[in-house]
Amino acid sequence: MPELPEVETVAQGVHERAHGQRILAAEFSRAREPFKTDPDTMAAVLTGQRIARVHRVGKHIVFDLETPRPPKGKAEPADHQWIVHLGMTGRLLYSAASVPVPPHTHGRLSLSSGHELRFVDARRFGRMGLHSGARAQPFSGPGSEPLHISPEDFAALFRGRKLSIKAALLNQKLLHGVGNIYADESLYWAGIRPTRIAGSLSRERLLKLHAALQQVLRKAIELGGSSVSDYVDADGVRGFFQLEHRVYDRAGEPCRACAAEIRKMVHAGRGTHYCPRCQR
Repeated sequence: MPELPEVETVAQGVHERAHGQRILAAEFSRAREPFKTDPDTMAAVLTGQRIARVHRVGKHIVFDLETPRPPKGKAEPADHQWIVHLGMTGRLLYSAASVPVPPHTHGRLSLSSGHELRFVDARRFGRMGLHSGARAQPFSGPGSEPLHISPEDFAALFRGRKLSIKAALLNQKLLHGVGNIYADESLYWAGIRPTRIAGSLSRERLLKLHAALQQVLRKAIELGGSSVSDYVDADGVRGFFQLEHRVYDRAGEPCRACAAEIRKMVHAGRGTHYCPRCQR
């Protein structure tokens, strides 16, 4: 599933290409699974709106919309935001209208530039929907933003927690956006075993984890995310951060720091990778 760096990469790419454009038409498939909002309602609301901004909230891509007003083309914030979650295999692609539509395309926005935004999802675990009342209360995720949370607030999230630090990092009510890849990678760089109880970690170790997590996430964004499965950016291009992985998906290979064999176990319901020597 695309995690924070992948979603951020897609959101940035779509924003660069689509912001300022009007949605001339919206078309959605009849499949039931990809929709949090009735597709006919969604199409009616989106048609005619201007895309003011595309950004990430947690693992969601959020479109801030504006409603154009005559006669001078002025616009005012719309009372809806369009929300896209990529799920396991979803892709949000910016394509020329002349490019053949891929199989499993469940959403198409025709833009004033002559391009289209296409939501493609073979497994249909992704979701599209409208967030209403956006002028009063914009869409927000359930937890704290990992790239913006302060070191002290980060440490406070885990104080007294009896679950493992890996499970805590994956808890979207604590931090929204962190998934399996970046939990494993940040724990490696912080030197923390994934099974350690979150509440037992010292303030010093939690501050080190905060720094490691932010460093890993920013580096992954810089490299376009990790393409370990179906993920591609808005242009259909794979990311490169998988080449930098120290533990994730490297079970049986030597640690790049100490040469110990990277291990894999199932923990917190997820495949978990770690170095038995570097992480304590």
